Amino acid sequence: MLRFLPHARAASIVFTSVGVLAAPFAASGQENVEQGTLDTVIVTGTRDAKRTQFDTLTPVDVISSDAVNSSVSNELSDALAQLVPSFNVQQQPSANGQQFVRPARLRGLSPDQTLVLINGRRFHRSSLISIRGAQAPDLAQIPSLAIKHIEVLRDGASAQYGSDAIAGVINIILEDAQSLEGFSQYSSFYEGDGTDRQLGLRGGLSIGEGGSVVATAEWADTDATSRTRQRPDAIAFQNAHPDLNVPDPVQRWGLPETRWYRFGLNSTLPLTENIEAYTFGTYADGHGVNDFNWRNPDTTGSAFNPSSAFPGFNLRDVYPTGFTPRFGQDSKDHQATVGARGPINDSLRWDFSASSGRNRIEYFLDESINASLGPDSPTSFKPGTLTQKELNLNADFVYEWNDVNVAFGAEGREEKYGMQAGDLASYQVGPGAVTGLAPGSNGFTGITPDQAGEWEQTSYAAYADVEVPVTDVWTVGTAVRYEDFSEFGDKVTGKFATRYALSPWLGLRASYSTGFRAPTPGQLESTSTSQGLDTVTLQLFTTGRLSPNNPVAQAFGAQPLQPEESKTTSVGFTWQTDFGFSGSLDVYNIEVSERFSQSQTFVVTPAIRQQLIAAGVPGAESFTGVSFFTNDFDTRTRGVDLVGAFAKRVGPGRLDLTAAYNYNDTEVTSGSLTANPTQRTVFEEGIPSQNVTASVGYGLGPVKITTRVRYYGPWTDSTGNTTGDLTQRFGSFTQLDLMADWAFTDNVSFALGAENLLDEYPDEAVFQASRGLIYSRNAPYGTDGGRYYVRMNVKY
Repeated sequence: MLRFLPHARAASIVFTSVGVLAAPFAASGQENVEQGTLDTVIVTGTRDAKRTQFDTLTPVDVISSDAVNSSVSNELSDALAQLVPSFNVQQQPSANGQQFVRPARLRGLSPDQTLVLINGRRFHRSSLISIRGAQAPDLAQIPSLAIKHIEVLRDGASAQYGSDAIAGVINIILEDAQSLEGFSQYSSFYEGDGTDRQLGLRGGLSIGEGGSVVATAEWADTDATSRTRQRPDAIAFQNAHPDLNVPDPVQRWGLPETRWYRFGLNSTLPLTENIEAYTFGTYADGHGVNDFNWRNPDTTGSAFNPSSAFPGFNLRDVYPTGFTPRFGQDSKDHQATVGARGPINDSLRWDFSASSGRNRIEYFLDESINASLGPDSPTSFKPGTLTQKELNLNADFVYEWNDVNVAFGAEGREEKYGMQAGDLASYQVGPGAVTGLAPGSNGFTGITPDQAGEWEQTSYAAYADVEVPVTDVWTVGTAVRYEDFSEFGDKVTGKFATRYALSPWLGLRASYSTGFRAPTPGQLESTSTSQGLDTVTLQLFTTGRLSPNNPVAQAFGAQPLQPEESKTTSVGFTWQTDFGFSGSLDVYNIEVSERFSQSQTFVVTPAIRQQLIAAGVPGAESFTGVSFFTNDFDTRTRGVDLVGAFAKRVGPGRLDLTAAYNYNDTEVTSGSLTANPTQRTVFEEGIPSQNVTASVGYGLGPVKITTRVRYYGPWTDSTGNTTGDLTQRFGSFTQLDLMADWAFTDNVSFALGAENLLDEYPDEAVFQASRGLIYSRNAPYGTDGGRYYVRMNVKY
């Protein structure tokens, strides 16, 4: 009977234990190993079924399902940020769509420079394009209970996987156990808000002879948080109007209110003795809402000024104490893969598959106004819908000959980005516009029919890689990939990796690779309009992002977008001992050229405004500035990853010690940011350069107590204004977590714990205090204080 191998696509990828991150898991009939060693069989990347974490060639963290579920958050990205020091997630409260699809970065690089896979197949992007232009996958769409383990490759891998794998690869392996497991969890912050309720159920059944199906369902309902002070101008407004009852606070800064339904499926079915069919996928339905900036009736003239177009109408009659738009989204996301695999002969195996993914975000805006419509304006709007669709076809082959593994294959990919217009009132320019009243839904202007459309890009790729044991102690691997894109042409990338066993317990490894990230159809063609609040003047400003292909944008210097390109070098050691100590040390250098970003904001003069209007640019009547996406600058990122684990029986119980440290330094080496000191500083220092996570766990019988420390180094933040920026340097921040697990029976267990046990808060964001904001919304850690939780797990 053929032993089927788990999904894999590229060779020469290594996996390094991070203690509690590394869990015993079996693959392809291999035996489990004791946690804390590096003998776990690896299923991602390498085609050698005997390859383990210790003897592969480049660094990867292996994160167990238990570690993933130790996070209180119902979003997968938060769990990774707590466990992998080189992985950062920003909070982004009240930051348009980014508060729901939060930026996540590996090794300080852009969110869309990390490739996400499910069972070795590419996971589609989100339809959200963030402020710096990144369009990355949204890990929040994936149910945590459906995960068997996660493998995080910390090395360039474009030669194996294609575009996006500059910083590395996150491969999510779905659970295939034929068991029944469920959980319920309740958590809340010490402040009494942000209550989160979660339920999950996963069940697996056998099908036929050797087949199985595993289905997962999750539900999460989370209340909003508020870490807010009353805005100074709201206090002044209350004093000037003592007859009014002004809400305190007038707007809320904190995590949004969200609700999620998530589902997963993983199934295999033997068709013949040697051929197996498989299918897997995820589905998610999400809802979220949060506050925007408060509109002050005394100072927001673009909304509240009387207009000759509407005699007798006064917006103060509708919103006597001003208004705070409530912005939200309804999202639907699905990914599905079908395939078959088997042998051609004893040495050659094949795997054919097709994957389809779609992410759809529909925005809504309540408690707002289209001021230019006056009394005819609604107060609730549907500003539009974004859609990302992807189709991948893969054909992969592996040939084994005398311990030499040769892999080769081809891929075809189609990617489409769509924008659907909002309701008429969300973008309409009403009669009040000529008197200075702002058109469009205030807070988030709707997508116009001129902006709407669908754009696509196709690509085709072929790859080959070889892994060769030169001697008993020396292994080399090499890979090359050719890829051709319809929008800009072709690319060739390569990788070389090697490992030398200095002793049975110590190995030296090194790699060099080239990589790239292709611009997406959304980045190439989409446009947008956004509103912000100047923290000095407290006046609203409206900016338009133009397509780089727009003639007006080209007059400002816009050029057709080109791929970002990278060169990555990594050298390190990995070790494991007989007394339970294992780990790795890796030093890396990543050079990225033609980095993708948003240009500077160009001030719109009356003459420029007329050019924009004449060119038919939607919303140009209200623009105070315009920008566009561009290949802007080059960077060099240098860093160190150090991870270690100790696992052994000590006294009557088992002791688990883990520690992981990341030092990451990014420098802008050329491009426009070298002439912009403020933005250069924020780009280079916008996340901590040093991060540490360490844990101590001790299990005695049915009880295990675990403590975890998370340390974040200093970092710098800024806030964009109409003219100029304000910046602030934030100090280091440390949190302590405590967890207790009790196996009540063989089938039922309880967990009780707290994240940020000591209720610590970071430095306050004094540069944004005028907005009522206490803590920076760009923080790479939680800013809501301590949170407790209780969880019950049931397994049969």
